Amino acid sequence: MSNVQIEESWKEALKNEFEQPYFQSLATFLRKEKQNGKTIYPPGPLIFNAFNTTPFDKVKVVILGQDPYHNPGEAMGLSFSVPKGVRIPPSLQNIYKELKEGLGIPIPNHGDLTHWAEQGVFLLNAMLTVERNKPRSHQKIGWQTFTDAVIRRLSDQREGLVFMLWGGFARQKKQLIDGSKHLVLEAAHPSPLAGGAFFGSRHFSKANEYLKKQGKEPVDWRL
Repeated sequence: MSNVQIEESWKEALKNEFEQPYFQSLATFLRKEKQNGKTIYPPGPLIFNAFNTTPFDKVKVVILGQDPYHNPGEAMGLSFSVPKGVRIPPSLQNIYKELKEGLGIPIPNHGDLTHWAEQGVFLLNAMLTVERNKPRSHQKIGWQTFTDAVIRRLSDQREGLVFMLWGGFARQKKQLIDGSKHLVLEAAHPSPLAGGAFFGSRHFSKANEYLKKQGKEPVDWRL
């Protein structure tokens, strides 16, 4: 991971984390896994894609996922997002349905959320890597220590952000966020396993209303 480049404002905000023993151990673990022939997703240059696409000082909204997609060709370093041409995952299909219901936005024919990320929607997974076909396989290698620090840094050093926490795992991160200076939105996970409880949350319109009150440009959720 020594060859992975992280956008400068993030490098500055997180410089202490990269020097911590846990992060060195994490990097060593990933190197050894690859040397042993394991397939890790996303590909190395995309591990920090969310950071490189959405600089620290440009973040407006944080959408927290759990870990990357573990099937070939899906993970691209942005939570919930898949490259164009890849089948749209069920959770993202439900996100699109909620957008259509809440804002009348037509359902896209692809799952690439880069356009959101370029507008300041930080699509962060709590784990930044996963082994092929093994969901949550990297849950305990140190990524959560790192991404918890990321969330804390955003909460402490920025103001007026929107945090969307979907499902029990993401909602546990609420304790890292100062609710007196940010908007924290909670809902069920968009996965079909949640039985449709995500629908009607209106998080996308609530986020834009809040951003406008903060004097910020709302997000164009169309893709």
